[in-house]
Amino acid sequence: MVVAALVAALVGVALWRGWFADPSVSDAPRARAGTVETVVGDLAAPWGLAFLPDGSALVTERDTKRILQVSGASAREVARIDEAAPSGEGGLLGIAVSPDYARDRWVYVYYTAAQDNRIARLRLGERPEPLLTGIPRGSRTHNGGRLAFGPDGMLYAGTGDAGQRDASQDRNSLAGKILRMTRDGQPAPGNPFGSLVYSYGHRNVQGLGWDSGGTMYASEFGQNHYDELNRISAGGNYGWPEVEGESEDSRFVAPLATWGTDEASPSGIAVVGDRVWMACLRGQRLYRIGTDGRNPEALLNDEYGRLRHVATAPDGSLWVLTSNRDGRGSPDDGDDRILRLVP
Repeated sequence: MVVAALVAALVGVALWRGWFADPSVSDAPRARAGTVETVVGDLAAPWGLAFLPDGSALVTERDTKRILQVSGASAREVARIDEAAPSGEGGLLGIAVSPDYARDRWVYVYYTAAQDNRIARLRLGERPEPLLTGIPRGSRTHNGGRLAFGPDGMLYAGTGDAGQRDASQDRNSLAGKILRMTRDGQPAPGNPFGSLVYSYGHRNVQGLGWDSGGTMYASEFGQNHYDELNRISAGGNYGWPEVEGESEDSRFVAPLATWGTDEASPSGIAVVGDRVWMACLRGQRLYRIGTDGRNPEALLNDEYGRLRHVATAPDGSLWVLTSNRDGRGSPDDGDDRILRLVP
């Protein structure tokens, strides 16, 4: 009788898992990555990546405070953000190139300063001009940092909750938000609350991207259970800290897809066609996911270590930044690298 009861219990657990477990947090099938080559190596925790009109790329290094220009197989320093104060996950983070760079020469950066996180713009070789200050800084974590220009020509920034959980629900705070601004750092016309805030209820946003139809997507670090890929809408409340992952509460926008934190810890994303590419740190893989959140595939599993960002190059390839020298990885000779992936 004891054996029979035990078997019945095990069957019950299996059925419960089959009926109620969230399939989106299970291991995704592995897919072949295609051609992968190293563009350049021996970098120090690269974080942000943006392409110039001539096809070269600007790359930030979080802890050295350097902006590098990568052309061919070489990287050279072209700027240094002395005001940045690296600590933990903070430092020199995101970078974006003006859509009118050929005319105005502006480069935008997001960095952690001594007391706050800031967004500034600069022309290479000149001092940065702060545009937005006072973004709450975490003591060591949750500083957000991704910058990207949207198809509307506005500048978007993903911020973290800076360890102040309730600030994510406070629309008067810049923490735990996606911000939308003009190129001068002012609230963009049409923002839902008349401020810089575009969406709120985020924990730590480090990936921003748009599909060809203008739909916006963002990746978000969870706490202990669920990392998220979200479809972003103006004024949307994404639940943190009230919700992590799925919820039946109609006040909060449900994620497109979720993963266990050991399978993802997502940072940068790129959207190509009907697929979102998502670089993962702890998960040490590159996910390829339908823009409907379905059919995730895992590439580069444990091949190159922690992956910080993925971006589409002018030639249609994908450039992927490794992050093995960020204090949490196990660097190999030649790390960190920029990988070029042709799917």
